[in-house]
Amino acid sequence: MPYTGQVLVFDADDTLWENNVVFERVIDDFLEWLDHPTLDRVEIRAILDDIERANAVTHGYGSKVFLHSLGECLERLRERPATDAERRDIDGLARALVEHRVELMPGVAEALDELAGRHELLLLTKGEHEEQQRKLDACGLLHHFGAAHIVKEKDADTYRWLAREHDFDPARAWMIGNSPKSDIRPARAAGMNAVFIPNENTWVLEHDELDPTDTGVLRLAAFPDLLRHF
Repeated sequence: MPYTGQVLVFDADDTLWENNVVFERVIDDFLEWLDHPTLDRVEIRAILDDIERANAVTHGYGSKVFLHSLGECLERLRERPATDAERRDIDGLARALVEHRVELMPGVAEALDELAGRHELLLLTKGEHEEQQRKLDACGLLHHFGAAHIVKEKDADTYRWLAREHDFDPARAWMIGNSPKSDIRPARAAGMNAVFIPNENTWVLEHDELDPTDTGVLRLAAFPDLLRHF
């Protein structure tokens, strides 16, 4: 039986639209361009992941931080500062991050049309504000949401703040997203329910283990499946 009159909070990147797949294409191009003489792609990717993990803590998220991480990876592997020509090459490889159009996941627009008539919808995304706002403005979905928030990090305190800001009972709310680390685990820690919709292109730094016995987490295969439950 569908739930009625609840607060549904949606993640954006890789839940409403594709995002990380574009970064993965740039990384593939970077690894090919780098052409390291001794390390293979898996070893270099492990180094890049470590650099990105550290930079996310210090600098946050988004394409600018990603470009910085690529440059830092190059410098670490070649044991010298990057040249101006190499910086231009990296910028060229990553141009798709700026030019990429928002590509909605299948069925997202139609599902939100129905859900907006049944529940209060909110949007919560993390990242660099200007970059995320550009995607929000281009997505054509904002009219479905009572509010859209861009935050630097999505942890349990963020979800507690959201509940206070919109005066809702966390137990009557659901966080819907693809990231165990940013969407599911912290929302559950804040007392919210959660809907996990996996995306095979989810960023490796967003992976985390979920408790398979947690009855407060609904696992769905695709976004339109929300209509069978809400």
